[in-house]
Amino acid sequence: MNRRALFAGAACVGAALLARQLKPHHYVSLLQSAKLDDLIPRSFGAWTSEDVGDPLALNGPGTLSSKLYNQLVTRAYTDGPGGHQVLMLLAHGERQSDELQLHRPEVCYPAFGYVLLRNEPTQIRLDNAVTVPARLLLAQSSDHEESVVYWTRLGEYLPIDATEQRGYRFKNAVAGLIPDGILCRFSTADGTAQAWPGLEQFVHDLISATKPAGQRVLVGSERAAQLGRRQA
Repeated sequence: MNRRALFAGAACVGAALLARQLKPHHYVSLLQSAKLDDLIPRSFGAWTSEDVGDPLALNGPGTLSSKLYNQLVTRAYTDGPGGHQVLMLLAHGERQSDELQLHRPEVCYPAFGYVLLRNEPTQIRLDNAVTVPARLLLAQSSDHEESVVYWTRLGEYLPIDATEQRGYRFKNAVAGLIPDGILCRFSTADGTAQAWPGLEQFVHDLISATKPAGQRVLVGSERAAQLGRRQA
């Protein structure tokens, strides 16, 4: 074997070892073995809930959603005194990778025939020091308008848009991590200016009523720990 062939062989082995090292291999789940449905309160304050279906989260056998999301919780919360209703969808994906990753509602709504009249970032304040980067959507169909507040968690990251989601996915991959992820979506059939503040207040109250294990799944370990220290 001549020196050139030896160097070429060594380079190939090195490249193979590097590729193996860079391939994500460590699975991390903030949900762990818990059931998402058990972690989120069914009632709090004046709000009560019932399980409902959701046309934008089809999860039947063989669908793409069934591959993306292993746990799906869809509830309609009703405020008895006020008569308001908020639809909550939580879609948990056990493994976020190049092949499987959370779908963002600004893509899903138009796919179901909605027109997005507004699509902008926001920060949902959970207390004076803790906020959640989220998005506000106003979606219009042929017969109604729907106001939406949502965020996604990808491991410990909360990407505000698709570009950040790709960037955080790359960071996880470089770190060798295969994280879990969750889509948290809250909506109401109300297209008025008062709908978004009402949804953000609902999110604040729901997370405040959620135990630390559930808070960690919804907003990540760091934010959940900050909330726990401030609530202690």
